[in-house]
Amino acid sequence: MANVPERIGFVGVGRMGANMARCLKEQGYRIVAVHDRHAGSSETLAQELTSEQAASPARVAEISDIVITVVSDDAAMREIYAEPDSVSLMAHAKDRLFINCATVSPALHIDIERAVERRGGAVLEACMASSITQARQGTLYLMCGGRQKVFERARPVLDALAQTVRYIGPAGEAAKVKALVNMVMNSNTVVLAEGLGLGAALGIDLTLLRDVFSQTGAASRVLETDGEDMQQRAHECYFSAAHAAKDSAIALDLATQVGLSLPVAHAALSQYRRLIELGKGDLDKSAAAELTFLDRLGSSSRQS
Repeated sequence: MANVPERIGFVGVGRMGANMARCLKEQGYRIVAVHDRHAGSSETLAQELTSEQAASPARVAEISDIVITVVSDDAAMREIYAEPDSVSLMAHAKDRLFINCATVSPALHIDIERAVERRGGAVLEACMASSITQARQGTLYLMCGGRQKVFERARPVLDALAQTVRYIGPAGEAAKVKALVNMVMNSNTVVLAEGLGLGAALGIDLTLLRDVFSQTGAASRVLETDGEDMQQRAHECYFSAAHAAKDSAIALDLATQVGLSLPVAHAALSQYRRLIELGKGDLDKSAAAELTFLDRLGSSSRQS
């Protein structure tokens, strides 16, 4: 049970944000306001949590002590922190704590920290390496970046949301680590899809193949989470192909900045972009298998 008086608001209540809000509510926190660009999402959740459906991010910040943001990308993050803007979070930044959980560019986290601090508020990035189930259960893995004192202030809420909370360093540092986590995960997903696709083409029983993979050097966390889904074509979205593309691109931009070539990560990104072009970007990243099984996309799945 929470023993703090803070009023908590959420900006971005899709699958992750909504379940984080539910988790905190069950632990005794006051979720006073929720906002989402898709009004239907925030309306339903506001009724469920007896919270205000805020008309704007500014309204969330106005009536909250802590604002947790879970938005989709850099553009969405810039929009909710726009200056000057009477409808953005910046309208009521003074004395507020903002916890940003989206995977966005490290430089953007730094810019937002500076902007909010100029307004008298505080910011922490809390990058998530987990999915919907963990958000609902309060067992997220959080990598945090920002000022140490801000991290300590946010720690009770972070502990309510997560099984593991790690302080990585100053603003932007956690976002770098998160980008690398997702780049490796996304690349693993694509190569697993290739292994299973080739196995199927060779007539190997895929249940047997997955079992062998799990007991050898081919074992991975992605095999555990996505292997059966790839085999069964069950691509209900937990982490979309579009988000995989976005996050891999962030990591590759970092590589470009330091003059490093990452051909495997580039190849993985090209597969996710192919899914987006085919209208499959909203499927789970396990849909990478749709590009590697000969009987799923016909001749378009074959490599030239």
